[in-house]
Amino acid sequence: MRKFRLSCLAVAGYLVSVPASAQSVELNVGHVLTTSSHYHAAAAKLAEVAAAKSNGQIKINIFPGAQLGGEVKQIQSVRTGTQDIVVTGEAPVENTVKDFTVFSFPYIFKSIDQANSVLQGPIGREMLDLLPRYNLVGLGFISALERNIFTNGKVVKSAADMKGLKIRVIQGPGYVKAYEALGAQPTPMAYTELYVALQNGAVDAAENSPDVFLQDRFIEVSKTYVLAKVMYMPGVIIMSKSKLDSLSPEHQKIMQEASAEAVVFANAHYKKDYEASLETMRKSKIEIIEPDLESFRATAPQTHVALLKEFPMAKPWLEKIQAATGK
Repeated sequence: MRKFRLSCLAVAGYLVSVPASAQSVELNVGHVLTTSSHYHAAAAKLAEVAAAKSNGQIKINIFPGAQLGGEVKQIQSVRTGTQDIVVTGEAPVENTVKDFTVFSFPYIFKSIDQANSVLQGPIGREMLDLLPRYNLVGLGFISALERNIFTNGKVVKSAADMKGLKIRVIQGPGYVKAYEALGAQPTPMAYTELYVALQNGAVDAAENSPDVFLQDRFIEVSKTYVLAKVMYMPGVIIMSKSKLDSLSPEHQKIMQEASAEAVVFANAHYKKDYEASLETMRKSKIEIIEPDLESFRATAPQTHVALLKEFPMAKPWLEKIQAATGK
């Protein structure tokens, strides 16, 4: 009997000593781009590293190509806790966190490297720190996407050539006002309708990153790609705060470490993809135009003034970014 009691005590002691991290966790992450994108690269690396560091206790399932809905829907699902993680562009986040509107201001960055330097620095950290109040946790910014203009034939070499151009843009106020300031006609349209609209001339142009231009096959219905560099839209990995809080301290630490590795991996992926995409365009006889950027940048100040009237909360962030980039 004494041996039996000792045995029971030993088992009880073992059960008490087992860390919470010994329990398996299964998480779902979604994004709207293809499996070739740096969004997917971030999600895949996150899953790989989390599984390795947790000895397989953390399993992350990836749902690309808008399988879990559009970006706004996925962000709201993460916010309510019905989805665990989303890798998204910053623009849809503006619906929830108005301060993020600053990233839709045109020409606040001059290059991908400059944008990423700010995103990975103190300003980026401060902006991610805004998310917990919305039941979101920013696990990290991934590379900004350089938003350029592509057309179904019209040649754009300066801002003057934008006059009257019917262009589909992200339906955020920064994007709409930026293109209005350039004299274009921002045209509302679902992204899923854009391919056919370019094909039949319902719109003249659209804007996106070189890699997405190829991944979504716009190379088939476009003839020119203009390196206008109007916006640099950050990508961001966002997790449900309630879900992260429910994990053991060990698993929370692993998720943060895995996210840091995913950011580095995704940023390198985007840089490589950017160059490869431009090379593919050249080989496919797409005309790549390097326009008079100063004529484009000259429209930015008036656009910033108009946007700040509508989104005054963006002012301190704009000032911080301008100080960091030497503007």
